[in-house]
Amino acid sequence: MKLIRYGQPGQEKPGVILHDQRYDASAFGEDYNEAFFANDGLGRLAQFLQENEGRLSPIADTERLGPPVARPSKILCIGLNYADHARETGATPPPEPVLFMKSTTAYVGPNDDLVIPKNSVKTDWEVELAVVIGKKASYVEEADAHEYIAGYALHNDVSEREFQLERSGTWDKGKGCDTFAPVGPFLATTDEIGDVDNLRLWLTVNGQMMQDGTTANLIFKIPFLISYLSQFMTLLPGDIISTGTPAGVGLGMQPPVYLKPGDVVELGIDGLGVSRQTVKAYGQN
Repeated sequence: MKLIRYGQPGQEKPGVILHDQRYDASAFGEDYNEAFFANDGLGRLAQFLQENEGRLSPIADTERLGPPVARPSKILCIGLNYADHARETGATPPPEPVLFMKSTTAYVGPNDDLVIPKNSVKTDWEVELAVVIGKKASYVEEADAHEYIAGYALHNDVSEREFQLERSGTWDKGKGCDTFAPVGPFLATTDEIGDVDNLRLWLTVNGQMMQDGTTANLIFKIPFLISYLSQFMTLLPGDIISTGTPAGVGLGMQPPVYLKPGDVVELGIDGLGVSRQTVKAYGQN
């Protein structure tokens, strides 16, 4: 299944994509939130769709798409998880996963505007594969990790490099600004994706290819990441793990290149669709 949420920010309704057409699933009666995933929501939704085949109302293409999961309790991100990206930023590939978190207030729809924060001059892009947790996970064995995955989604891990790297403290300062976590267009359940370890992911800025990589080059694979993170904190249904970005970020260029108002960022992953963000200055309508 492919799950979507649509409508104005804060008022999104549940929907699905069937045969490349968007349909309203409001009659299902639940948003795609923690309780939904925790209570076999995917199984119950599949049954609902089967029982209502041919009776769902289509959604207009003009409708805004929100992020495909209602606000998660956590957005966990893995840094330097592609060797080529580590090299381009002058970092050594880490011996174990680098963890940082994005604020849930950064979480927006796939095609919402990307807003450069006040006083920012180094806002950067990062295409990433995101994993959505399907059930409560604590001290998970790597061999069992696949049982805890609800699905996958496209994520742009937008980063303000000065805030992230030149200000004292954690990376989180440069990762959690408003609009810095566009996710979607949809959540694809695991059966929709063939080999998750061999997906092309790419990103363009103003039509110019900046990133063009493959998940085959992940240093730490998804089962390991789920097991690893669950040793330090409980993962809740609907939580998002963003798995890292390949080479091609603005920080790694000589000289570095950063986003400016008017730029258009497009990104995609095999089987997970495409998103598009227009860059705006803080306070710009």
